[in-house]
Amino acid sequence: MVLLGLDPGLRNTGWGIVEANGNRLRYIADGVIRSDGRLSLALRLAQLHEGVVAVIASHHPDEAAVEETFVNMNPVSTLKLGQARGAVILAPALAAIPVSEYKPNQIKKAVVGAGHAAKEQVAMMVRMLLPGCLAATADAADALAVAICHAHLRATSQRLAAAVVGRRGAAP
Repeated sequence: MVLLGLDPGLRNTGWGIVEANGNRLRYIADGVIRSDGRLSLALRLAQLHEGVVAVIASHHPDEAAVEETFVNMNPVSTLKLGQARGAVILAPALAAIPVSEYKPNQIKKAVVGAGHAAKEQVAMMVRMLLPGCLAATADAADALAVAICHAHLRATSQRLAAAVVGRRGAAP
């Protein structure tokens, strides 16, 4: 199962690709899609969307996961981040790729074990969990963390669903 992790941002959107086989993860690729700050908001959003479309075309992920937007003190920044997130999520959605969303603390807890871990701790754990991982930028490391979180929580969700189905099918 090839998983795409996305860390949306208006300036820089991180992306990471991992392969999940049971509880084993394999690093495939990562990078950052940058928008040109001199362009209008609409054109910057188009750049982000086109960048994710290109990543999908190159790596053919089966599923995608994205970090949920956190609300910061500046409402204008929060709104722009939400718009960037929408442009980024649209790419896998239009490609009929299921998209899951995770809270930042949920991602940190899945990767580091603590929901309030520092970015440096997340990046270090990503490199430990994915040997050969480049994660040259914090945005790429965060995107890989989203993919790792999805791989772990996806597997758990599948096991729970199978258990529930098994109970329903069992004789009373």
